[in-house]
Amino acid sequence: MTFYEKMAIVCRRIPRGTVATYGQIALLCGAPTHARQVGYGLKHDLAGEDIPVHRVVNAKGILSGAAAFETWDMQKQLLTGEGVEVLWTEDGWKVDLKKFGWKNTMEEAEAIAQKLKMCYTDGAEGGKDTTPEGK
Repeated sequence: MTFYEKMAIVCRRIPRGTVATYGQIALLCGAPTHARQVGYGLKHDLAGEDIPVHRVVNAKGILSGAAAFETWDMQKQLLTGEGVEVLWTEDGWKVDLKKFGWKNTMEEAEAIAQKLKMCYTDGAEGGKDTTPEGK
């Protein structure tokens, strides 16, 4: 499974009305130092087109803006439509991560890891490895 396939699974689990950081997504994908790769993948639709990319922000809660969306305030509009409060700061539009950040539990993280692991199996009990050459 590619990093971007893992990203798709993780991003689809971000609950409506919350946001996650690029680093948080990378960590849940098993690559904690790949936050920039998350941003790249989301910007270029490498994880798929049905990903809620508007729910992903930087480590400070700053929105991406026009760099990743059709208009400079599209991400803000989508988030506020889900009940997320977005405020203007000198750094740009920002979300309070303490209030709206995705606080995934260890159980959720394990469920994600299990789902990622299941993608390598045929679903049989014990899980037959179907990856190329057992990798």
